[in-house]
Amino acid sequence: MSEFRIESDLLGEKEIPSSALYGVQTLRCLENFNISHFHLNEYPNYLKGLAITKMGAAMANHGLGLLADDIFEAVMKACKEVEEGKLDEHFPVDMIQGGAGTSTNMNANEVIANRALQILGHEPGEYKVVSPNDDVNRSQSTNDAYPTAAHIGLYYTHLELIEHLVLLIESLRLKENEFKEILKMGRTQLEDAVPMTLGQTFGGFASILEDELYHLNEA
Repeated sequence: MSEFRIESDLLGEKEIPSSALYGVQTLRCLENFNISHFHLNEYPNYLKGLAITKMGAAMANHGLGLLADDIFEAVMKACKEVEEGKLDEHFPVDMIQGGAGTSTNMNANEVIANRALQILGHEPGEYKVVSPNDDVNRSQSTNDAYPTAAHIGLYYTHLELIEHLVLLIESLRLKENEFKEILKMGRTQLEDAVPMTLGQTFGGFASILEDELYHLNEA
């Protein structure tokens, strides 16, 4: 098997590592936007958001008769693997890039298309069978797919934050009870104030976080 495959775009041909599921558009991003050194594969919740966005688009296109059954099923399986974090290594683009997220969107389109090709028994790059643009990105714009994925990714991050906040509040409440008999001097505007317990200090922090948790749950 060759070490590279050849893919082309409007700028010409490029050699893509044969083992890579990304394609020429992703490679262009790697060459031109090496800016922040923070990479897409370091943000699994955003990759999950991209996968869910692409699955939703595939379901809509299949329902409209715009995506053949076999391609639809392969694309959905590929998206599921992205969602589960199985293909993270194939998302190397920089988080900061030109084009309002086009490189990120195309990275996802190429990875999903090439993995779908493998599922169907083809080699990556055989885009006449499954196209990153015409199949995976059908009826979409980066201006829609990119922020939609961001919102979904932030939702999953939001759920993780709530989980950690609950644990922190529980720990503070335990300390509130543990230190309820320990007297200390309260402080107001950097000066001594009325006496209070150390437990009340921890309880106050817990109450503040409980208020924030309430607003997060409402959101």
